[in-house]
Amino acid sequence: MEGKRTIHPTAVVSPSAELGEGVWVGPYTVIDGKVKIGDGTRLEAFVHIRDYVEIGRNCHVFEYTSIGGPPQDHGFGGEVTYVRIGDDVILRENVTVNRATGEGNATIIGEGTMIMDACHLAHNVQIGRSCTFANKIGFAGHCEVGDYVVAGGLTGFHQFVKVGSYAMVGGLAKIIKDVPPYSLVDGNPARVYGLNAVGLRRNGFSQEERTLIKHIYRVLYRRRGTLAEALAEIDERWAGDERAALITSFARSVKRGLTPWAKSGGRRETEE
Repeated sequence: MEGKRTIHPTAVVSPSAELGEGVWVGPYTVIDGKVKIGDGTRLEAFVHIRDYVEIGRNCHVFEYTSIGGPPQDHGFGGEVTYVRIGDDVILRENVTVNRATGEGNATIIGEGTMIMDACHLAHNVQIGRSCTFANKIGFAGHCEVGDYVVAGGLTGFHQFVKVGSYAMVGGLAKIIKDVPPYSLVDGNPARVYGLNAVGLRRNGFSQEERTLIKHIYRVLYRRRGTLAEALAEIDERWAGDERAALITSFARSVKRGLTPWAKSGGRRETEE
């Protein structure tokens, strides 16, 4: 009923779990005690929400999804860690989301994100807002993903990899280096093939903005010299531009090196 919780008689819900108004709990779903679920969220059949999970408002969790399982990490010692999921998130069938490792840390999914069938988010993964991930993607521990990122099915993300906002990753890709913002990446091993032009248009980037980003990447990838020198040139030429700032701040933060350019002349194979 509108405004009231609906719990199927076969569901097992701890009396200490905190369920908001309008929450719908399907058949044979299990909700542990240290759980918070926001208003209007719907859990389909056979879902398991484990301890230390917080789910926002108006989310939709489909059959056989498991959220909050202990991290698959030899270093985990039973410490209190979390899964935190924002509002309006969709988790399709068979998704698994593990808690973080390290006292007080969290695995996070940002608001408005859709994660499709059988994807796995390992411990300490950080997902931004309004991302879309197709079927059977695997995120290893400590991956960081920005906002509005799209990735195709069966893609594998190496542990500690970072993916910049507005990037698109093709299906079956093997991501072992950091993916810069606004880029289009594909392959095994992955390479940058240009800008995510379709995604940028869909998110309101003008032709002038897309052209500016393209010029910035020409400096970043094709300028002779070190990465530090390329970043200094970008800072000088596009001082105060938020798109340039996003690219340079990302490049300065990389831990695994930037994904190299597919064409001849792209040379940023490792961090410089």
